[in-house]
Amino acid sequence: MGRDFELAARCRADLRIEVAADDPAGLVAGPPPDPNAEAIRVSSEIHRVLGRSLHLRHLDAGSCNACDWELSALLNPMYDVRRLGIDFVASPRHADGVVVTGSVTRNLETAVHRTVEAIPEPRIVIAVGACAASGGIVGESYASAGGVDRVLPVDVYIPGCPPRPEAIIFGILLALGRLDARHPRVG
Repeated sequence: MGRDFELAARCRADLRIEVAADDPAGLVAGPPPDPNAEAIRVSSEIHRVLGRSLHLRHLDAGSCNACDWELSALLNPMYDVRRLGIDFVASPRHADGVVVTGSVTRNLETAVHRTVEAIPEPRIVIAVGACAASGGIVGESYASAGGVDRVLPVDVYIPGCPPRPEAIIFGILLALGRLDARHPRVG
C-alpha cells in the first residue's frame, strides 16, 4: 500500500497500464492530487456547469460493498466532498448523475434501468470499481450482466478494487467535465 492510486478514464481501454522498459516497477504515477488545493476552483466549476451543487445517486448493482465503503469515506472530514459542492442524494429525481458500484446482477438489471431513467437529463453515469468497470471476477454469466457498460452508457470508469477516495474524487471531476461538454450552461 502506498499513496499511488489509479485514475479514472472515459473509456475502458484507457485503463490499461503499459510499463516502460526504463521503469520496470511501473512507478509512473506521481503523488496524488491534493483535494484541498483546488477546492475553490472545483466548487466554482461545479456551480458554473450546473448553477448549483452536483448531486449524485449511489446505486449498488451487486457489489461486495468495498467500493461502497470508499464512497462513504468521501463524506468524512479527511475528504469532505461536500466542500466541493458534491453530495449524495436519496432520490434519483434529485440527482444529476448516478455512481454505480458492483457488476450488474440480473436481478437488479431492471432496477438499474429505472433508477437511471428517473434522473433528469443531462445525466452522468460513473462506474466505480473493477466490477462496475468490467464485471470484475464475476464477469458475465447467467447471474450477472457484467460491467455497467453492458447495461448503460458509462461516462467515466474509475478502476480499483476498491478505488481510493482520491481516485473517486478525480473520476467525479472528470465526469463533471463530461457533463459540461454535453450541456454547456448559457449565461
